[in-house]
Amino acid sequence: MLTPNNYWYWQFDVETKVLMLDLGNELLFCVSIPSKQLIAETMSISKQVFTVADVAAYQTFKEGMVGLPLSEARKSELALNAVAAYRFQKPLMAKSWFFTPQIGLNPHWGEVVILKTAYGCARFVVVENDGNSSLCMLADVTPIKLDNNKMLSFSDTIRVMNNRMSSYSGSMPMDFALVG
Repeated sequence: MLTPNNYWYWQFDVETKVLMLDLGNELLFCVSIPSKQLIAETMSISKQVFTVADVAAYQTFKEGMVGLPLSEARKSELALNAVAAYRFQKPLMAKSWFFTPQIGLNPHWGEVVILKTAYGCARFVVVENDGNSSLCMLADVTPIKLDNNKMLSFSDTIRVMNNRMSSYSGSMPMDFALVG
């Protein structure tokens, strides 16, 4: 199990244009957020401590993932990417048209929700909620198709109106066709 400590710090590698978290003991975690989606200040980070607020966010995201069918390593990866998105990702416009309207929620950050497209449904972790829409991160290892040209992969983010979400209760919803 990955446990945050005082030796963790954020850094931005100018050569590879990747935000990384130094975990100590020669371990580097490369954040999955493309550099073009990071706020400008991120590019100048050389050694910024993983703060108490970062630790609290990491714990919140990990606690929300308890029911996900992921290994502990994948949950840690998802939680670290979620912390990075919360801290360093540029604001995104909602792209709700990819998703089917549902019951709707007012989710808390760290909560796992279900979003449905015309091609299937997937689990997402809520990274932040502004009251009307939420920044969501794909929590499924299998990519989800949004339309004929766009897919989301594990840890990719998208902002979605809250009326497109349904709660995740530990199992995926099943769509049944009426026969007869």
